[in-house]
Amino acid sequence: MRPILLQGHERSLTQIKFNADGDLLFSCSKDNVINVWYSHNGERLGTYEGTNGTVWTVDVDPESKYLISGAADNTLRLWSVRTGKNLYTWEFPTAVKRVAFNENGTRVVCITEQRMGHQCAIRVFQISHEGDGTKQSKEPLYMFNPIGSKATVCAFTLTPDVIITGHESGKVALFNVKSGEEIDNNERAHSDVVTDLQMSKDWTYCITSSKDKAARIHDTKNLMVIKTFTTETPLNSAALAPNRPYVLLGGGQEAMNVTTTSLRQGKFETRFWHKVFEEEIGRVKGHFGPINTIAVHPAGTSYASGGEDGFVRVHHFDDSYFKAKPYGDLEIID
Repeated sequence: MRPILLQGHERSLTQIKFNADGDLLFSCSKDNVINVWYSHNGERLGTYEGTNGTVWTVDVDPESKYLISGAADNTLRLWSVRTGKNLYTWEFPTAVKRVAFNENGTRVVCITEQRMGHQCAIRVFQISHEGDGTKQSKEPLYMFNPIGSKATVCAFTLTPDVIITGHESGKVALFNVKSGEEIDNNERAHSDVVTDLQMSKDWTYCITSSKDKAARIHDTKNLMVIKTFTTETPLNSAALAPNRPYVLLGGGQEAMNVTTTSLRQGKFETRFWHKVFEEEIGRVKGHFGPINTIAVHPAGTSYASGGEDGFVRVHHFDDSYFKAKPYGDLEIID
């Protein structure tokens, strides 16, 4: 599984994302550019420039028409995927830490930081697909402040107007964005900051990772914890492998806490765990520092990881990965 090394960032990666077809890979980092790459060969297709500060988060709509980004310059930006043009910019009092499209790309949810007297806020915007996309509504469709611990990650669920959020306290919750009320929560989902949340292919469950060294799969309807994967290192990202019973986890102690120079010591590997049996089945080395973000190709043929070292590594799975029979002769199709 020889990796393709993508060198397009000068600072550590914050998020990477495949588009729905899986032919494009978007990456953003603490420098102020967003890159887009061809996922099959790692060739850089282009950059989205114009942000003044760390780009914390990106998402792309199902048609790969629009890209949305959230950054430390307190802006939410809408880009044309094809031309790289910044179509519209929303400005807020604090940084945008997480963005996500809904399943048909008509709405965007974003979380803004709790800072300088401003509360953490969640806003939902309607995205207009008319014309060239430059005419967007300045005002959010809905906006509310989650009470208690601030939200760190979020995503839409299949239920209309309901989003799932992960919080600094480790709680996972469901909110109705229209009323801003918390429909349901699991206060003890994690015991530390929730660092990532990724939905399954059919949106019925999701996986969260946390600094408490565990990743968990939750039912998105009732927040029941279905599976738990416990490691010995703080986790920054967790992803689900489609059509295969695996989850991929990435993290590692922050560089300043690693006392020895050994790579094993810092635990900078991507870990593969069996989704059903909750057992670790393999690791892939490579990064010289914590892994900050992991994404799996929508068809399950490859995965990419982005690290503190500024590199994105794309791994195409070998034949042996697909020939392995973790369930004997049973074929599992997502």
